[in-house]
Amino acid sequence: MAHLGRLMVPLAALVLLFWAVPGAHGRRNNVRVLTDENWTSLLEGEWMVEFYAPWCPACQNLQPEWESFAEWGEDLEVKVAKVDVTEQTGLSGRFIITALPSIYHCKDGEFRRYVGPRTKKDFINFVSDKEWKNIEPISSWFGPSSVLMTMMSALFQLSVYIRTSHSYFVHDLGIPAWGSYLVFAFATVLSGLLLGLCMIFVADCLCPSKRRKPQQQYTKKTSPEFSQPLKKVEEEQEADEEDVSEEEAEDREGASKDTSQSSIRQRCVGLSSATDTS
Repeated sequence: MAHLGRLMVPLAALVLLFWAVPGAHGRRNNVRVLTDENWTSLLEGEWMVEFYAPWCPACQNLQPEWESFAEWGEDLEVKVAKVDVTEQTGLSGRFIITALPSIYHCKDGEFRRYVGPRTKKDFINFVSDKEWKNIEPISSWFGPSSVLMTMMSALFQLSVYIRTSHSYFVHDLGIPAWGSYLVFAFATVLSGLLLGLCMIFVADCLCPSKRRKPQQQYTKKTSPEFSQPLKKVEEEQEADEEDVSEEEAEDREGASKDTSQSSIRQRCVGLSSATDTS
């Protein structure tokens, strides 16, 4: 038993040494995996990110070079990561991935698209020589953390959800394809109506409509600047009217005097004629 115990000690030491030596039990993968949940870590530090799809031949050819480059990440002080666009559709929407593989360089929240040769040496030179400074960063309006790209990410996720639901309706529930289309059409119309009602409610809250008030009769109020000239005009009109009334009164008096004198004359003539006849 003592001899067996002596043999176990060196055997245990060999086992520990075997697991401690890097690469003895398999090659270490230095490539990090980004998802929709942890992608915000890109906003801090320096990163090189590859967007790929498992079925893409060009992506498959790039994998050995990308993994070899990741082994230099610690020396270059850069983090190397990859994103599977078939699984992380939200991230593919944030970065508007239209070609595979696509590579991005991220430095403290600034994003640049890598368009150079795709070999381990070129990747190392791109980071060590800071060749990324020669590339104009993506505008903040179209950055992955912008509101616009967040909405685009949600749109991509919605499209995947619709496709998954359609597959579930057709294959699992046995609903015809046209029946699935009718369900989505009804859901689209209903969501549009609800969205319209919400927008009207928000508009009424922010900009309430003004109620019409009954028209009130009002008198024109003249300002003090115009009140004095108006008074003068009224006084002049009153003076003119008084002058006209005085003239009319004088004319009437003159006419009455004339009529009285003519009547006196007629009486005198009548008397004279009477005396003559007698």
